[in-house]
Amino acid sequence: MKTHRTVREMNDVEAVQSLKTSFEATKKEIAKVIIGQEEIIDQLLISLLARGHCLLVGVPGLAKTLLIKTLAEVMDLKFSRIQFTPDLMPSDITGTEIIEDDRATGLKSFKFVKGPVFANILLADEINRTPPKTQAALLEAMQEHHVTAAGQKYILEEPFFVLATQNPIEQEGTYPLPEAQLDRFMFNLWLDYPSEKEELDIVKSTTSIYTPNLNHVLGKEDILQLQDLVRRVPVADNVISFAVSLSTRTRPKSPLAPQFIKDWLSWGAGPRASQYLILGAKTRAILDGRHSPDIEDVRKVVGPVLRHRIVPNFNAEADGVNAIQIIEKLLETV
Repeated sequence: MKTHRTVREMNDVEAVQSLKTSFEATKKEIAKVIIGQEEIIDQLLISLLARGHCLLVGVPGLAKTLLIKTLAEVMDLKFSRIQFTPDLMPSDITGTEIIEDDRATGLKSFKFVKGPVFANILLADEINRTPPKTQAALLEAMQEHHVTAAGQKYILEEPFFVLATQNPIEQEGTYPLPEAQLDRFMFNLWLDYPSEKEELDIVKSTTSIYTPNLNHVLGKEDILQLQDLVRRVPVADNVISFAVSLSTRTRPKSPLAPQFIKDWLSWGAGPRASQYLILGAKTRAILDGRHSPDIEDVRKVVGPVLRHRIVPNFNAEADGVNAIQIIEKLLETV
């Protein structure tokens, strides 16, 4: 499925068209394994190409792990999975130093053994099951793209994409991520149950002997070039103003904030929200074969970008209003 010319050899206009073709081919390959969830797949690919990370919230059994493994396979990327538990240590994620015998000299020396974080796509399963110290080890790697062990810095291989999952039902014995750490995720995606028709197809395909043969669509080098392409996409000033205006209006103390924001929110979104709104809009535009995003592209990514960056207060809870309902009401006012 890979084109003969690499993304590096194309001009930007050709690269955008090639990306649209590759995007459709990638979704087609993933659909061999994953039934439905088209919107989630779109948003995962947007996040990957925008150099963001995702937090995926969904009940068990919705094929979260299978989706990420399939995505890694189609893109020929190294995949790693960490099951977060209360006894997980930071070194179980980043790696550890071991003492090794040098047979030639008879001396002992320390050798760093890389942990599962050294992958292109990392699935952090149930990230809220582990204590803050271990969460911080992963979140530092997400932010800095390197790991420090015994004073030595080890650079993570690019592209580096983290998808962390949370179970929304069972909250006993969990360590919720603080707002400052939630802010490091570009998107917060909610995975819903499949429709009855989709579930019929899922049961038919997973209870038979059918094993799909997946083709590689994009290589590691192509993805890095496409991530650079996203940064080069031009954005009109009015689109940037719209994104910044949205973020500003989520802040209860802002003079621009509507009354319902002041009533229902304790805290609003920071500047990182505006950055991710524009990056998400840029990526969405070029995945659609367009060379510049418009306001509609920003609107389409507002939910996953803002959902985890606004903090509803007791008034909102008393009125039965959640974060997404507040965001939808805000969109009507801007």
